[in-house]
Order: sequence, then structure tokens, then C-alpha cells
Amino acid sequence: MCRMAAPDRAPAAGPGSVPGLPTPFAEEVLDLVERIPPGSALSYGDVARLVGAGGPRAVGTVMARYGSGVPWHRVVRADGGLPQGHEAEALRRHRAEGTPLAAGGTRLDLTRARWRPEDTGP
Repeated sequence: MCRMAAPDRAPAAGPGSVPGLPTPFAEEVLDLVERIPPGSALSYGDVARLVGAGGPRAVGTVMARYGSGVPWHRVVRADGGLPQGHEAEALRRHRAEGTPLAAGGTRLDLTRARWRPEDTGP
């Protein structure tokens, strides 16, 4: 799936990129995040591992630049912490979806919430 970058998003830079469009890596990240079902989540590192490139920070950069059009709240820190600066909105969305929360209710129980793509059919 190819999506056009919104005008308010920063243009991608780097080899193989077209100014204003997400890189192939960014497209893979966004395509994967779109597949995370409601009530589930992945860590930034999980996304990088499943895409087979980059790392948690690279995924975070993609989400910051291009993630507004996908369920961005379903990508969290490895400890279940919500996206920095967007905690309240992410928590509201997770509560509405019934995502498992950790004790205290301010972060996800990622052990229970983690999505496993291999468990879903084609």
C-alpha cells in the first residue's frame, strides 16, 4: 500500500526516498501498524523486528513523521508506556478498545496486549 504524505508531515530523506514521501522502510512500518488489531499493541522494537530493519528509534521516527494516519497508539515503549506527549489520548483509545492495562492503569500490560501476526490468518 502506498500512501501520500500529508502536507504537514516532514519530507523523508535518505537513499531511495522521494522528497515528501515516506521511505520504503517507513511504508513497511506503517503497513504493519495498520494491521495491529484493536485491543492489541506492539513495542517500537517489536515493529522493527517484524519489519526486519531499523530499531526502536527508527520506528519512533517513522511514527512521529507519518504515523497520524495509522493506529499510532498501538505502538508503545517496551515497558508498556504510551507514546510520549500523547499519553492521555493513547490511554483513552486503549480503554475504548479494551486493551489490557498494567496495574495502575497508566500503561499497557504488553505481555497480554502484544499482537502476534503469526496468530492471524492470511
